[in-house]
Amino acid sequence: MRNPWDIEHGGHNLSAYERKRAYLNVADPAGGRNFLDISYLTGADCDGDGRSIVAADFRNNGQLDLVLRQVGGGPLIIYENHFPKRHYLAVSLRGRCDPQATTTSNRLGIGARLEAKVQGRTLFRVMYPVNSFQSQMPTIVHFGLADATVVDELTIRWPSGRVQKLAKVAADRHILVDEEMDGEPAIQTVVPGQPMLR
Repeated sequence: MRNPWDIEHGGHNLSAYERKRAYLNVADPAGGRNFLDISYLTGADCDGDGRSIVAADFRNNGQLDLVLRQVGGGPLIIYENHFPKRHYLAVSLRGRCDPQATTTSNRLGIGARLEAKVQGRTLFRVMYPVNSFQSQMPTIVHFGLADATVVDELTIRWPSGRVQKLAKVAADRHILVDEEMDGEPAIQTVVPGQPMLR
């Protein structure tokens, strides 16, 4: 059966030449939200036939960059994040797949819910690598921490039903958290190019 999304090879194009937009979310002093159109400043203001966008830390510097896949107007565009650097925590998960257990997690922890308590606020994320047209997000959860250098408490609700709490997690790094069993160490810092334990 023919791939219905593979239209460009048949000489067709779904683009109506709409210009792409980029918006910056800025908080106002009253606690509301405002969005600034920064399309021209970022170079996003073009009429290429964009089909998917992926946000990930491609440079391992704690800042999410964007990769845009297009059908027309050039196949791939990378937008590097050059905003002022702030603190962050990136989290990868490694779930337990115990064949003897009645409930288990999957190896990548997909479906896990994460809560980070930071300076009186709670940030919520779900380990769910969103799919888009011929692209997929990495299995990494990213928390932007602004000025905080520590996550006071990180709670992971695993697909198996286990709840794991980690206290005083240092920021500005990428960590791998193993689903805890029998009190084993749970956290490793991910260093690009170096192998992980187990």
